[in-house]
Amino acid sequence: MLPDLLNQIPPDQELGSVTADGAYDTRKCHDAIAARDAHAVIPPRKNAKMWKPDTPGARARNEAVRSSKYLGRALWRRWSGYHRRSRVETKMHCVKLLGQRLLARDFDRQVAELQIRAAILNGFTALGIPRTVALG
Repeated sequence: MLPDLLNQIPPDQELGSVTADGAYDTRKCHDAIAARDAHAVIPPRKNAKMWKPDTPGARARNEAVRSSKYLGRALWRRWSGYHRRSRVETKMHCVKLLGQRLLARDFDRQVAELQIRAAILNGFTALGIPRTVALG
């Protein structure tokens, strides 16, 4: 699935990194990410073995395995930026709390409905951000 998703992004669009969960720790996915000159942020499986370093994707994945074993899984997730993925999942959960389905039938109205939901979520987020003021 991931190679097909990456093919939907225009080739001239530069990708910095691609973050996915452990289910995408496959040769196909790593090779597709390396072909786009992007950095893969995919946690190796717990029982991960080194791959033959015959492709750029395999070499990048082997480095992730080495780093994960050296640093430990928790520290590797912080170091690699993998924890940012959970923020996205949390925000998508909030979007789903506003309704699993769109009520509008017309495409333009569906777009407007999603924009309204995004505005509501942004308003809630703004309410929760503390204001810091220097004293003295």
